[in-house]
Amino acid sequence: MKRVLLLLPTTGYRNDDFVAAARALGVEILAAANYCHRLAPSWGLPPIMALHFDQPELAVDSVLRELGGTLDGVLAVDDSGVELAALLSQRLGLQGNPAAAVRRVRDKLAFRQLLHQQQFLCPRFHHLASDADPLSLRGGITFPVVVKARRLSASCGVIRADDSATLLRAVHQVRAIQRRADRDAQELGLIVEDFIPGQEYALEACLERGELTPLALFDKPDPLDGPYFEETIYVTPSRLPAALQERIRAEVARACTAAGLVSGPVHAEMRVNERGVWLLEIAARSIGGLCARVLRHSLGISLEELILRQVVGQRLASMREVSAAFGAGGDAGAAGVMMIPIPLRGIYQGVAGLAAAQAVPGVSGVTITAQPGQIVAPPPDATGYLGFIFARAAQAAGAEEALRCAHRCLRFDIRPEYAAKDVRSAL
Repeated sequence: MKRVLLLLPTTGYRNDDFVAAARALGVEILAAANYCHRLAPSWGLPPIMALHFDQPELAVDSVLRELGGTLDGVLAVDDSGVELAALLSQRLGLQGNPAAAVRRVRDKLAFRQLLHQQQFLCPRFHHLASDADPLSLRGGITFPVVVKARRLSASCGVIRADDSATLLRAVHQVRAIQRRADRDAQELGLIVEDFIPGQEYALEACLERGELTPLALFDKPDPLDGPYFEETIYVTPSRLPAALQERIRAEVARACTAAGLVSGPVHAEMRVNERGVWLLEIAARSIGGLCARVLRHSLGISLEELILRQVVGQRLASMREVSAAFGAGGDAGAAGVMMIPIPLRGIYQGVAGLAAAQAVPGVSGVTITAQPGQIVAPPPDATGYLGFIFARAAQAAGAEEALRCAHRCLRFDIRPEYAAKDVRSAL
């Protein structure tokens, strides 16, 4: 039986989907997680379930000490574990991406430097050190700009600024977010770059021996113009012309080669305008949240199963067919997903209208992932969602409309974190 070390983030949406895919394939899973190393022993968890994903060099040593038997692969479920997975694969002689390549694409500053050096379309960008005055950039920037944390994902720590006053506020806020989320915040600093106008898209693909196979191109029909950049709807197949879809694929493939990525899933984000294709990011992992479920209709299997097959060397013969159909739309119809946005910060209590949302024609499922009593917050402070709505239709426009209609049915109860006090009654 094939054996895979699966790096499971404690707050991950997809842990169960990967475990189910492994069970379907008959693959043995050795689970490793980033539970607190101080609390895990008192919970009776083994050391391998208390790894420092954000300190991969230390975590590698912990895994190698605790690892019993051999492995056929190492797989990270999300961004937090991709560098550790790459280091472990190198140390164990398994297929995977070089750790330096993964590190390069995770770091927004290093990725921008790579794009500039390789003559991709790239916005002007500046590194702002943690102790630097944001107004020192005024002579070298043209508003609007976007302030970004270096290594966070899913729109966390990303804010648009349209003038000097909003730049100061954005830098202050993003610095605070990065300090809470990244232990290396002080040495990393931030990136400040020109805002790129245009429509956003996302490409889901797989790399094998450096060759990129596209799986789906998603339209993001909602405008993402800031000041925050919460993603909501993804719909596939894309409504872009086939020639432009091929151009996107070619740019992502060229960037993967330039970065040194050679194997495994790829999730790329880009903007398209009259000047061409602007790569926002390339991640050495698959699409986040539960969004991968939207691809089952076109792949014929779950994306998690496809990824695990590649990890253990069971490449699908049908991958060539998937690649050949890219941009052509195929006959599988359209599918879409809505990452249900969080409207305000507070304590989630529950939802009404779920049955009505599920009954909307074209809606194939509604999954609420927020738990009663959970503190929720929209970007730029957090990366989560209230849940996911899924839809199928003959055309992309129909899938999009079903998602919007179902969302209008839902009414979320989110209450303030702290009860308001009547100061007058206390006097």
